[in-house]
Amino acid sequence: MDALVKLGINVGFLLLQIFAFALLLAILGAWVYKPLLQMIEERRKKLAQAMEDARVAAEARANAEQEAQKILAEARAKADEIIREARERAEEQRRALLEQAQAEAEKLKREALAEVEEERNRVLAELREQIAALAVAAAQKIVGASLDEQRQHELLEEFFAGVKGKQVVVLDELEATTADQVEVISAVPLTDEEKALITEQLKAKVGDAPIVFKVDPSILGGLVIRVGDQIVDASVARQMALLRQKLA
Repeated sequence: MDALVKLGINVGFLLLQIFAFALLLAILGAWVYKPLLQMIEERRKKLAQAMEDARVAAEARANAEQEAQKILAEARAKADEIIREARERAEEQRRALLEQAQAEAEKLKREALAEVEEERNRVLAELREQIAALAVAAAQKIVGASLDEQRQHELLEEFFAGVKGKQVVVLDELEATTADQVEVISAVPLTDEEKALITEQLKAKVGDAPIVFKVDPSILGGLVIRVGDQIVDASVARQMALLRQKLA
């Protein structure tokens, strides 16, 4: 104590100051430090919560963006699918319309060709009568005698249908065979009677194969019969060609 006194320090005052300082620390600890620490802790917790909320919000945003991208991609894919299907339907409709137009055009073409064929056959049938009249007249001039109606009819059948004595002469050259179809070609349309006679006698050679009658004025007269790869040509045009070869 004496030493402190010698140093000019008042011990009582020093103790008072120490007590006052301790009291101040106690007061500060009780009223300032603890509330301050509590406030700092609360602030720290708030910051941590804010950071966690920010992290969660960031994750939610990222997830939302991913989901949005996914939805957008799905929407684009769906749109592309709709566009593709629309284009396919449009293409199918275009093809259908084109096929329909082509079918209509083919139908009109077939009908037109059928009308032309029918008209041609009608003209050829009329021409047959004119040719027959001229041929009979010429024959009468040559032989110097008139031909009765039956003989005229027989001459016409022989010239146009190759029928002589009720027999289709060309069939003598035809070998018996089978085929999916038989073509009988004449220069002018044959009469129903001639077709029936040819059909009846053809059956003995080709069986029940369907027979198609066609008209080709270029053969001039007679018949050409096609059965598969077999062709029997007894046309007037061929006979004239053979005659030219012999005279050459």
